[in-house]
Amino acid sequence: MKNNIRKALYFLIFILSSLFICGCVANKDTAVDRKMQNLTARYNYIYNSNVLLTEYNEGLLQTYSDNYEKILSVYLDPEPQLTLTLTPGAANKPLDEIIFKGQTIINEKSFSNYIDDAYMLLGKANYLKGNYFIASEYFDYTAKTYSSNLKTFIMAMNWKARSQMELNNMAYADKILDTMLRAQDELKKDLPEPLATTAQMRIYQKRNKEAILLLESAIKNADEKQLRIRWQYILAQLQEKENDFQNAFINYTKVENSNAPFELYFHANLQRIKVRALISGYKINEDKALLALLKDDKNTDYTDQIYYQVGELFSKESNFAKAEENYQKSAQKSIKNVNQKALSYLRIADLNFNEFKNYIKAKAYYDSTVNIMPKGFPDYDNIVKKSQNLQYLSDRYTLISKEDTLQAIARLPETERAAKIKEYLRPKVEVSTIPNTNVQSLNSSGFPAQSVSVSASSGTTASTFYFNNNAAISNGFADFKKRWGNRPLEDNWRQSVRTSAQETNQVLAGGNIANGITPINNTANALADQTSVEKQFSDALPLTPALVAASNQKIIDAYFEIASFYQQELNDKDEANKVYLELLKRFPDNNHLAAIYYSLYLNYKGNEEGKASEYRQLVLTKFPESNFAKTILDPSYSSKQDALENAINQSYNLAFDAYAKKDYPSVIKQSNDNIAAYPNNDLAPQYAYLKAIAIGRTSKVNALLTEFNLITTLYPNDLIITPLVRDHLKYIEANLEEFKQRPVALVDFDSNEPRFVSQSKPADIKPKPIENINAAVTPEKKEVVTKTIEKPAENKADAAKPLSIFSTATSNTYYYVIDVADASLTLSSSRFGIGQFNRGNYPDNDLAHKLVELDDDQLIYVTSFVDLEDAKIYEESIKGQLKNIMKVPATKYKSFIISKENFEKLTDRTRVNEYLEFYKNNY
Repeated sequence: MKNNIRKALYFLIFILSSLFICGCVANKDTAVDRKMQNLTARYNYIYNSNVLLTEYNEGLLQTYSDNYEKILSVYLDPEPQLTLTLTPGAANKPLDEIIFKGQTIINEKSFSNYIDDAYMLLGKANYLKGNYFIASEYFDYTAKTYSSNLKTFIMAMNWKARSQMELNNMAYADKILDTMLRAQDELKKDLPEPLATTAQMRIYQKRNKEAILLLESAIKNADEKQLRIRWQYILAQLQEKENDFQNAFINYTKVENSNAPFELYFHANLQRIKVRALISGYKINEDKALLALLKDDKNTDYTDQIYYQVGELFSKESNFAKAEENYQKSAQKSIKNVNQKALSYLRIADLNFNEFKNYIKAKAYYDSTVNIMPKGFPDYDNIVKKSQNLQYLSDRYTLISKEDTLQAIARLPETERAAKIKEYLRPKVEVSTIPNTNVQSLNSSGFPAQSVSVSASSGTTASTFYFNNNAAISNGFADFKKRWGNRPLEDNWRQSVRTSAQETNQVLAGGNIANGITPINNTANALADQTSVEKQFSDALPLTPALVAASNQKIIDAYFEIASFYQQELNDKDEANKVYLELLKRFPDNNHLAAIYYSLYLNYKGNEEGKASEYRQLVLTKFPESNFAKTILDPSYSSKQDALENAINQSYNLAFDAYAKKDYPSVIKQSNDNIAAYPNNDLAPQYAYLKAIAIGRTSKVNALLTEFNLITTLYPNDLIITPLVRDHLKYIEANLEEFKQRPVALVDFDSNEPRFVSQSKPADIKPKPIENINAAVTPEKKEVVTKTIEKPAENKADAAKPLSIFSTATSNTYYYVIDVADASLTLSSSRFGIGQFNRGNYPDNDLAHKLVELDDDQLIYVTSFVDLEDAKIYEESIKGQLKNIMKVPATKYKSFIISKENFEKLTDRTRVNEYLEFYKNNY
């Protein structure tokens, strides 16, 4: 009997094996063949592929890192803006196997009923590999080919929409979702995934109320448990954001009581406690609620997030001091979670920026945030911008501190200065935490003091000050060496535990990282450095009335620039007023009075009319001829002045054209007419110069000397023409007999390059501008300049920067470029002005200016500088004079520094704009 059964079983196996082989080999449209293909496609390929897909998603769930600070994504997908940094199509064994199985069904099981499933598998696998465009094409084909199957059509459109969302084609994805939802209405059955995908789109669109309704429906119909739990948490987040705290509390509780992964469970518990506090309105105590979670050993890895949430609660209650305290604890506990540390730093920075108005401290924390925060973080660019802007304030507060300190020590008896300097510059391990009361928002408890406040009439200091910033980098370097030794400039220089290779490298560099011990042979160098720093500090002391006046002027300018920055850049009128009033208190007779009174008038106007009227009257009575007074009396004065300046520029261009055509009588007449009409205009010296050289072309040397001497008398402070004319006079005096023998003072030569001195061409001589090159910038025209912060080389964000054709590589040739964004403008007079400036202020350097014409732009470039620092020196000296040099509207031109190699890559306006962005980000 057993033998018969065994024989029958063998026969059956043989028959099935034969059918299977036939099914694999044959590919015919017969009933038997279709059944066999369905059987093998379903169980050999579709089933196994779905198992692989499930396992892959479960693995992704274990490794995916969520940012609980924002609304979670509905699926475990990357943010759309980050997809450009991915490497699509990277090898992945499970997904590659799914793709192989799907292709096998299409190629070998073409008569089966699972072709649509195969295309869906191909799309999903490519989607998970990051091949979003290829995935979208598979889903599009499936939707079009199998549109009669509503469920297949809906799911294909759902995945196509997800693919387009990842490609950041949001408008197109939204249209796909609309089509998908209409099809789902026809199906008369809610499928959870399409609803969840649409909810994700509404979240991107900030239409949270619609997203809430969609998620509620998706949760009701969801089959996959972990997705349902995730959607429940997102629903609670959205409800909390919409201030529906009661429902948010209910949903957080459901997540907490579910079989959620521990991290999701922890955050649900955290948010539930926070929302309950907001509902009940009770004040949180250190031994209750959130802080009670610290006692649970399971939450050890989440201590930083607990403190952070406590800080969030206190922020909601406007208890900002307690909020900052808990954010500080969160940052201290964030050892592994870099994102959490960045968030804590960001909250501290925002509190100091928005609430405490402590911009120096805010700047420090914004810097720390930028250094560790991923570039894809929401609002990353704005955080960087704030950090860069606040560097401007930090530099000026530091300058005030430095000058106050120097003056305070200079007022001591000579016998006490050396000891005071030694004591002052002695390296400190513990920094001062005494808040400064003179400069508002400069310091606060728990943060290193940034300034010394010295009364103008007193020789005592209000607090100690330690050079821990860029303005005193030499002092800081000496302190650093004393404490840390000769650390090489390298990554992780503070790392306390290193590999043997790292230790060897560090010892060879001259320091012991692990113990923080400075080798003995460095002691002499450290002492020498300290002595050098003390000597530099001593030499900088303002010991004469002239030096004290110069020091005071630096403080005055710094205060004025700080107040202007608060007012114009930060739109913080209250803080600006405090600084203006502090400046008036310390220096009541400073050179910015007109601008200060006018600014206070504007800031108080509409709020405190009495004070506004007081400062308005001060402007009108003390500075009746100023532009400020004229603007008060005529609000349209500024626009009239702009129109007037444009007209004067046009008139100058006409006079210059006449000079270029050698119509010298016309030049003289036009110059006289314009000087008479606008004697106080900034272009008057340039008109006078045109007139003088026109006279030199038609008269003997005495007439030319008369005109030149008149220029130096009438315009002694001009920085473009007067230095040039003085050089001309020196040359004429040295060669006076030769000039007297000429029939006309100036012989005929290139009208664009009138020279009176022989300019030598020394090799690699760095340009040295005349002293106080920018001293003549008038208060009312002085611009606030925003400086950028040089980013550390190890900044992770740098790795995410898009590639550029431009390079930051060091060059031996740099140009200063003025880009005029209008190819139709004539730039002869502007180039003439640049030549005047160069010959007057850099007479001993071989500077030349040239013109390159692009399709839509014209580039005037000054050559050449041997390094970037030389180019920056030149840029600082000329930028305050560009308005008078360029005879084109200010909106038409921009200036920048560029290496010769990068300059050769500027071929059109697009390239110029690309370089301007590159220059902004890197220099």
